[in-house]
This record gives sequence, C-alpha cells and structure tokens, in this order.
Amino acid sequence: MRCLIDANILLDVLANRKSFVEDSSKIWKLCETGQIEGYISSLTFANLVYVLRKELNPGKIEEVLNSLKLIFLFTELSEMDLSNAAALKWKDYEDAIQSVTASRIKADYIITRNVKDYKNSAVMAFTPAELLSRY
Repeated sequence: MRCLIDANILLDVLANRKSFVEDSSKIWKLCETGQIEGYISSLTFANLVYVLRKELNPGKIEEVLNSLKLIFLFTELSEMDLSNAAALKWKDYEDAIQSVTASRIKADYIITRNVKDYKNSAVMAFTPAELLSRY
C-alpha cells in the first residue's frame, strides 16, 4: 500500500500532540516496517522546517530530515504538480498540491487529519484512525 503522508501526521509525532500522537505513531511504524510505502512531498518537509524552526536549531532540523529519510520516501515537487494544482482551483492550494502529488506517485491514499480538505481529491484521504481500522 502506498500512501502520501500529510504534514499534520508528522507534526503529531514530532511535537508529541497528545490527542493525535498514538494513531499517527502507528502510521509511522507501518511505514518504518515497510508495511506501508509512506511518501512525503518535498513541500511537506519545507512546511515542517517552517513550523519547527522556532523550536529547533538548524542542526536539529537536519537530524529530523535524516530521521525521516530512514522511514519515509521523499517525492519531489514538480512544475507540473504546481500547474495541475492551480488548475484544480481549490480554496487551499497547498492541499491541491498534495492531491496532485498523491496522484502522480500513484498513492492509494492520503493520510491526513484534514480529510474534509480532500473531498474532491482523485486520491481518497483517510485519518490515521480510519486507515488503521481498514488495515
């Protein structure tokens, strides 16, 4: 199973978000053990750096990147992704980019806590709990 993992799932674990860390950690574990091919877009990593830069120094951010590369596969962000996302005319351009990236890598699902933002996505979105119940 191939999944695009949204930034909020990664932040749940990295920031130890109490209400969400348990299910998001289980998704990480499935990716780490190869039971799920977990992909992260380069846009997601850029967003993580933006959020974490207030709490982490550049050395720690590099450690996070190196740790994520051990668990997840990174996918580039292409000019075509940007164009295709703009053509969707979604309210949230970032979500549109994630959706077209998921389509390009032939993901089975997008894993996010913001499922409603992907209601028009060609790739179905599930929360971690929803995916775990189906797994």
